[in-house]
Amino acid sequence: MPYTFTLHATIPATPEEIYQAWLDSLAHSEMTGGEASMSDQIGAEVSAWDGYISGRNLALIPSERIVQSWRTSEFGDEHEDSVVTVLLERVGDDTLLTLEHSNVPDEHRSYEEGGWQSNYFEPMVAYFSERRGKTAEPARRRTAKSGTSKAAAKKAAKPRAKSVGKAKRAASAKKSRPASRTKAAPKRSKATSKGKTRASAMRSHAKPSSRKSSSGTPR
Repeated sequence: MPYTFTLHATIPATPEEIYQAWLDSLAHSEMTGGEASMSDQIGAEVSAWDGYISGRNLALIPSERIVQSWRTSEFGDEHEDSVVTVLLERVGDDTLLTLEHSNVPDEHRSYEEGGWQSNYFEPMVAYFSERRGKTAEPARRRTAKSGTSKAAAKKAAKPRAKSVGKAKRAASAKKSRPASRTKAAPKRSKATSKGKTRASAMRSHAKPSSRKSSSGTPR
């Protein structure tokens, strides 16, 4: 006696991405790990898992609904095709996938008891998680780089503005200062010069300069 069951899975992708991947031969193959031949045309024949599954498209609503007839190589001549209906509903950044499998032969309980989970849902989660990770990473790097550049630009602008203002004030003071007469410098005795030199040396040893060179080490 054929029966019907319903399963749910949350997939890290948009409904558009899942819809397109399901109906694309290459993407469906990569997504499940088995060779597939798919189409986005109603009435077209489809197959999956290296020919283990065969059927055709019965109804398609882009990014919302996929209806396909399915039968496996284990179906006997007495079995009619089963019908798979995939409903896609966006939930935040993910998609709630609701799968209804109807007209399933009673002796084929394995599809409900782990078959869909291990052969479709789990591989789909891994497939779309990897794709999402690859596209998100460069965007984070660009944002970080942009933020660092802005901070560095602000930091670099402050000292420059300070030095420009300092230079303007110095130039203004120089213009307003009257010219002084040149006087001959008094001669210093050797003793006085030696004393001042010695005193300067003591001060330099006692109080090391706090100025830093461009490399960051004190002079």
